[in-house]
Amino acid sequence: MTEAALPKGDLKSQWTNHRFDSKLINPANKRKFKIIVVGSGLAGGSAAATLSELGYQVDCFCYQDSPRRAHSIAAQGGINAAKNYQNDGDSVWRLFYDTLKGGDFRARESNVYRLAEVSEEIIDQCVAQGVPFAREYGGLLDNRSFGGAQVKRTFYARGQTGQQLLIGCYQALEKEIANGGVKMYNRCEMMDLVLVDGHAKGIITRDMVTGEIKSHAADAVILATGGYGNVFFLSTNAMGCNVTAALRAHKRGAYMANPCYTQIHPTCIPVSGDYQSKLTLMSESLRNDGRIWVPKSKEDAKAIREGRKTAADIAEADRDYYLERKYPSFGNLSPRDISSRSAKEVCDEGRGVAPTGLGVFLDFRDAIERLGEDAIRARYGNLFQMYEKITGTNPYKEPMQIYPAVHYTMGGLWVDYNLMSNVPGLHVLGEANFSDHGANRLGASALMQGLADGYFVIPTTIAPYLAGQKPGSITTDHPEFQKVETEVRDRINKLMSIQGKRTVDSFHKELGLLMWDKCGMARNAEGLKEAIEKLPSIREAFWSDLFIPGDADNMNQELEKAARVADFLEFAEVMLYDALHREESCGGHFREEHQYTEEDEEVKSGLLSPGEAKRDDEKFSYVGAWEFTQPGQAPILHKEWLNFDFVKPSTRSYK
Repeated sequence: MTEAALPKGDLKSQWTNHRFDSKLINPANKRKFKIIVVGSGLAGGSAAATLSELGYQVDCFCYQDSPRRAHSIAAQGGINAAKNYQNDGDSVWRLFYDTLKGGDFRARESNVYRLAEVSEEIIDQCVAQGVPFAREYGGLLDNRSFGGAQVKRTFYARGQTGQQLLIGCYQALEKEIANGGVKMYNRCEMMDLVLVDGHAKGIITRDMVTGEIKSHAADAVILATGGYGNVFFLSTNAMGCNVTAALRAHKRGAYMANPCYTQIHPTCIPVSGDYQSKLTLMSESLRNDGRIWVPKSKEDAKAIREGRKTAADIAEADRDYYLERKYPSFGNLSPRDISSRSAKEVCDEGRGVAPTGLGVFLDFRDAIERLGEDAIRARYGNLFQMYEKITGTNPYKEPMQIYPAVHYTMGGLWVDYNLMSNVPGLHVLGEANFSDHGANRLGASALMQGLADGYFVIPTTIAPYLAGQKPGSITTDHPEFQKVETEVRDRINKLMSIQGKRTVDSFHKELGLLMWDKCGMARNAEGLKEAIEKLPSIREAFWSDLFIPGDADNMNQELEKAARVADFLEFAEVMLYDALHREESCGGHFREEHQYTEEDEEVKSGLLSPGEAKRDDEKFSYVGAWEFTQPGQAPILHKEWLNFDFVKPSTRSYK
């Protein structure tokens, strides 16, 4: 296993000492190096802008029309930082501990502490950029609470925090584009990674308007391409979100770490029919003032589903505010994995309130009575408006209906402390890497990690690699570029030549249903083995019966989707193997065979409730980093054991 390059010494001084000990490149020499950044969301955009400001030449690629279309825009609720403006006991250490505990002690201490430490600088950076964070009456920045914390540390801009942060990042990026430091490639998708002598030295792209295949060389490559949640087809991710860049790197030798760790978000609008292509997230910030409940009786729930009763017909005594009942210390702000499983539990009991039976109430009645409708409208107005447009229900008058859905992925490409993968020169930022969230991400921490990696970490940690390279020594004239470019063309031609009868979406839906049923909110060995057995037949049908209209030399969105689904069909395999081998439950990875029962001391003592995730620290306190072999063959597992020198892993109780 490649060394994680973790710094030595006391946790609180590791990042400071590491920056001091890292090699530097003088400003004049920085101008000689070129860096490719794939992705222009918060992680990629902030990295490209900052590296350009430092003097590096940067080529930045995105498949959207503009960097402002990156999926970071969809993060609504807020961004965590340990500023302690509320004077409620927050600190860097508390944010570090909450994040480590929230991830079920399956992340590195050093990475998580650095994230908490850097969080304070992120807010100052964004305020300086003009991000319109909410403010209190006196003018100070406001905060609200998110799941897994008992303090208010989440900075927000109504229900559009990701959008406002992305605009700030975009302005910094556009300044560097105008100054000539960043060359921006819009509507341009990475198709493969190029290695020269084992080092990442470039990428192959396809122009999504003209279909042109082109090589790009650099001294280092940064991937900031988001997560793989769309392997489930239905998720809160934008339809364009995909695993292609990460999988291409994986197939070139980069380890895929903890791919079974996927996050199920508890507050999404429930599925309404097979015609849907994606799901809509209702921000976790709504759980600050909304109370989650279902009827205590199955009969009342059935009457609501059939339209014979409404929420208002259920008396207070007949309502089960199940999160407040089960987790009194955290209540409706319990972490996402726990809140999601609790919603599934009451719906499995027959107490769901949506027409499908898969839905619970998120009710603002009490908050409106306490604060007034105007106050709620000021806090969440755009979210309420979005909900009403989609469902036709006014959430000021009736409770929202919500249900868990796939949202974020904690797994990703393995990286060391410098955010470099085991492939030298290939650095990975944001959701595309595995590094900071363990088995479950706390709400409002995705924006924090993306900006931490881009603005503050990679500008320091890429220099030690570049200092050992000769700038500009590899160009697209190198034979390896021609070789990989030919492989890309052959793969596209193979897709176009199938000329079968089935659509891309039909295969994507089939894969997604299999993955949700067997590797979704709950998994078991039998189901995972069944999925591993079924996957090759879906893949075989894809490559023999797929139909793509049009041609490859023009804009062809079906071709784009097909290439991405082909990669999902391969990625799903490593994800299933990872879930099968991890014989424990932790965070978002819930194995039905491994849960607390009435016989466990933790349940008898009242520390936990039956059905909670049961970790096995002795056998599985490691990062599972998988090496690609070939489709249809089991990948090779490498283990990076996690050392907890400053925090002792404990039973994860939110009671």
